[in-house]
Amino acid sequence: MYILTIKGNSFLVITVILSPQLHTPMYYFLCNLSFIDCCFTSCTVPKMLYDIISNMRTISVTGCLVQMTFNLSLGIAECLLLAVMAYDRYIAICSPLYYTIIMSRRLCGSITVIMWSGSIIFSVIPAFIRPLVFCQGNRINHFTCEILVVLELACGDLSATKLFMFVQSFYILLLPLLFIVVTYICIIYSILKINSVLGRSKAFSTCASHLTVVIMFYGTSLITYTGQATFSSSLKYIALSYAVLTPFFNPLIYSLRNKEVKDAFKKILIKYNAI
Repeated sequence: MYILTIKGNSFLVITVILSPQLHTPMYYFLCNLSFIDCCFTSCTVPKMLYDIISNMRTISVTGCLVQMTFNLSLGIAECLLLAVMAYDRYIAICSPLYYTIIMSRRLCGSITVIMWSGSIIFSVIPAFIRPLVFCQGNRINHFTCEILVVLELACGDLSATKLFMFVQSFYILLLPLLFIVVTYICIIYSILKINSVLGRSKAFSTCASHLTVVIMFYGTSLITYTGQATFSSSLKYIALSYAVLTPFFNPLIYSLRNKEVKDAFKKILIKYNAI
C-alpha cells in the first residue's frame, strides 16, 4: 500500500506537470494534495513498517517530536487545502465566466503560501506554549507519534496546551468543514438550476472526487481530534485511516473518475513511446 501510495500520487503530479491542458487551478491544487499525501504517509509508514519486522520498535525523543510536528503540519495543510479546493469548484460551477479572473495564478500562489505558512505556525505553537518534558513512562500506545498520545507521556501542567489543541481543532477542522458544507450547498443549488441533464451530470462528476476525499479525511480526523482530551486505544486504529488509507485512495479517486487525467496520461505514454 505504501509503494502504491507513492507511485499513485507521483503519477498524478507528473501527469499534471507534463500536460499543458491540466495547467489549471483545479489540478494545481490537486498537485499540492498529492505532494502532501506523499509526505504525510512517508512521515509515519516507513517507520511503522520497520517496527513490524523489527524487535526494537523504538524511536528517539527528538525523532518522535519531529514526526509529531511534521504529521500535525501536513494534516493542517490538507484540511486547509480541501477547503480551498471546494472554493475552486464553487467558482468553476457558480461563476464560470469569471473563473480564470478570480482563480488567477497570483491568487493560487498566495493561497499556497498562506496555507503552508499557517500549517507550520499552528504545528509548532504547542511546543512554544510549553516545551514537553517526559516523566510518565516511555511506551507510546500508538503506531506513530500522534500528538494526543505523546501528551499523555508528558508531565507538568498541560492544560494550556490541551486548550490550544481544542481551539485549534475548531479552527482547523470544524471551520473549514463548515465552509465546505456551505460551499457545496451553493454548488448543488446552482447545479439544480442547470436545464441540461448532461450539464448537471458533468457538474456533479467534477465535485464527486473531492467530496469523497473530504468525507474520508474529515470523518476520521473529527473522530480523533474533536473534543478528545485523551487518546483512547481504539482511536489509534481510526488514525490509520487518514494516515494510510486516505493517501492511498486519493490518487485512485481522482484518476479513475477523471477523464481529463486519464486522457492526459495516455498522451504522455504515446509521446514517450514514440520517442
